[in-house]
Amino acid sequence: MSKTTKKQDALDYHAQGRPGKIEVIPTKPTSTQRDLTLAYSPGVADPCLEISNQKEDVYKYTAKGNLVAVISNGTAVLGLGNIGPEAGKPVMEGKGLLFKIFADIDVFDLELNVNDVDGFVNIVKALEPTFGGINLEDIKAPECFEIERRLKEEMNIPVMHDDQHGTAIISAAALLNACELQHKKLEDCKIVVNGAGAAAISCTRLYISLGADKNKVVMLDRNGVIRNDREELNALKKEFATDSDVFTLEEAIKNADVFIGLSSADVLSADMLQSMAPNPIVFAMANPNPEIDYELAIATRSDIIMATGRSDYPNQVNNVLGFPYIFRGALDVRATAINEEMKIAAVRAIADLAKLPVPESVNLAYNSRNLRFGKDYIIPKPVDNRLITIVAPAVAKAAIDSGVAKFIITDWEAYEDELKKRLGLENKIMRNVSDKAKSAPKRVVFAEADHYKILKAAQIVKEEGIAIPILLGDKKVINSIIQESALDLEGVEIINPEEEKELTEKFAQYLYTKRQRRGITLTDARKYMRDRTYFGASMVQFGNADALISGLTRNYATTVKPALQIIDTMEGVNRVAGMYMMITKKGPVFMADTTINVNPTAEELVDITVLVNNAVKQFNVQPKIALLSYSNFGSNDGAIPQKVRDAVNILHTKHPDIVVDGDLQANFALNENLLNENFPFSKLAGGVANTLVFPNLESGNMAYKLLQELGEAQAIGPILLGMNKPVHILQLGSSVREIVDVVTIAVVDVQEKELSRNDN
Repeated sequence: MSKTTKKQDALDYHAQGRPGKIEVIPTKPTSTQRDLTLAYSPGVADPCLEISNQKEDVYKYTAKGNLVAVISNGTAVLGLGNIGPEAGKPVMEGKGLLFKIFADIDVFDLELNVNDVDGFVNIVKALEPTFGGINLEDIKAPECFEIERRLKEEMNIPVMHDDQHGTAIISAAALLNACELQHKKLEDCKIVVNGAGAAAISCTRLYISLGADKNKVVMLDRNGVIRNDREELNALKKEFATDSDVFTLEEAIKNADVFIGLSSADVLSADMLQSMAPNPIVFAMANPNPEIDYELAIATRSDIIMATGRSDYPNQVNNVLGFPYIFRGALDVRATAINEEMKIAAVRAIADLAKLPVPESVNLAYNSRNLRFGKDYIIPKPVDNRLITIVAPAVAKAAIDSGVAKFIITDWEAYEDELKKRLGLENKIMRNVSDKAKSAPKRVVFAEADHYKILKAAQIVKEEGIAIPILLGDKKVINSIIQESALDLEGVEIINPEEEKELTEKFAQYLYTKRQRRGITLTDARKYMRDRTYFGASMVQFGNADALISGLTRNYATTVKPALQIIDTMEGVNRVAGMYMMITKKGPVFMADTTINVNPTAEELVDITVLVNNAVKQFNVQPKIALLSYSNFGSNDGAIPQKVRDAVNILHTKHPDIVVDGDLQANFALNENLLNENFPFSKLAGGVANTLVFPNLESGNMAYKLLQELGEAQAIGPILLGMNKPVHILQLGSSVREIVDVVTIAVVDVQEKELSRNDN
């Protein structure tokens, strides 16, 4: 992908639709005049007076208790330097987004046009009534240290500069576990820290708090080892100055146990690494390129434990493992500060989590069945949903124990339940699926590669490592679109079926043999193979590709027919079905059949339900299935309610392990209170359905499209269920994002089928 195209993609992402990445959404009803009088005048006067009488009630009647300010002056933005507050705003919005999706914390990002310490501190102090916490971001050293110190002293809400403490907390957790695995004691380790900025100094301070010996730490800046005899050292660097007889990294690294890199790429050579002590620990955290290349490091030392800041290598030191949950715990006990005890509690909680058995959802996300504590897994993965329920309570308990909490949690089980509800799955499912796809990308053939959307999606899945695209169509036409659109698909295989005479004949003979008693002649079969969907399906059947994507420009029935004629259904499957995953604000809802079976019988509804039940489990969701109609448990007569009831009876008898009930109206299936009050006997009582099976195609098809347009739900699919080999048919006119989502699911579908065959 060209640099220009990458730049344009990033600009388009931020500019299209509503500019930016965040918005403010009301949390109370606003649809009636009464709602508005309660929200503003005159009703708002009552909570104002209550807060006036008791200031702490601001947490009861306003959003303060879940509101964090992400504040920057843009003087040290990422690797871009002092680019100013306006230019730093996209980063701050992004930080707010991470707070929300990982810990359900609301954020206002504030970019301040002030560079002096006094001015910055005075502005932030004045904001204390508004916020429950302050996250300082991208402020250059040494000012960032003084700003944070003063704000922590002068404010009564949590303040943390994440550039300093985020990396420190995550790397400290990793360091504790690495020392354990390498049979080293932290207090005995010789530690070399390459870099002397805000993160490096905070990391070193925290390591010392955890037991590292300050006298065994050597820190370097761009001028070499920070020594006591160097002139013009500031107070921060003097804190770690040494009298040791070393001047360069090459000298300092000899016999070192630990290397901490917070500097620049490729400063640690293979020879330097060879000179380290046995069982070295190397955290090369420069981004995007580490201080030593990962492959070079592990090839040089087989006894190494290596961590980087990159997601494509094991042991990523990622701040998102910490700051959302640290603030979550601090906010939930109304802490007046984030102190050393809370940071250390977060370190130990993150370190301990890595030693626990890894949930299947995390294994699935990384295409593994045996992630476990060891050299390549010393810190948890960002997709681990347990972070919020382990780190946030640890921080909250430390705040209480250290005396900075104004609200005392007594029922910790109830608190953890509350955190789980906050977490939800709505935005995590596709991230997990994408991570799993990237762990073992598969060959996906695109039948309509002469369309820009397909080529753009192919570029994205290629560059993100989701899939290996194969393009079908006229090579000149495809290359022309690639060139005109400045796409980067270099090295991607392009196949024109009309030029593949031998393959075409092979595929035609197969189709003729298989369907000769179903009205297809050899002449017909040869003609059909000119159709790229037939050709692509044949490629999948014969192993020339792993999955087929088609349907962008053709109706569903026309597109699915070639797949059904060429590729068999799975063993034991009587029919295929179509499913959509709807990503809603209340979580994912799976809907079937939405594309294939026009008017299924009771027995066919049973088949569809079994297929859907198995498919939903692949997303690491426990299916709770409602078979829908216009009746509730026999409240109405008619052909539709009767066949639904018949299907449920069969399911309860033949498939008692499936959590399913019906007949049910949709509102009862999705409303826990309605269901529990009226039908407490239902197998779905005590929760809500997350999977809906419709009585016929028209109801399912209309329902998902209405939800997509009016309910602002994201539709992912259609997902074709029951095929022996993965074929996925796009919705007519799908967006690039929707195509990428379907490709991602197709790759995971391949992975699951391979695992299933291997297990058998």
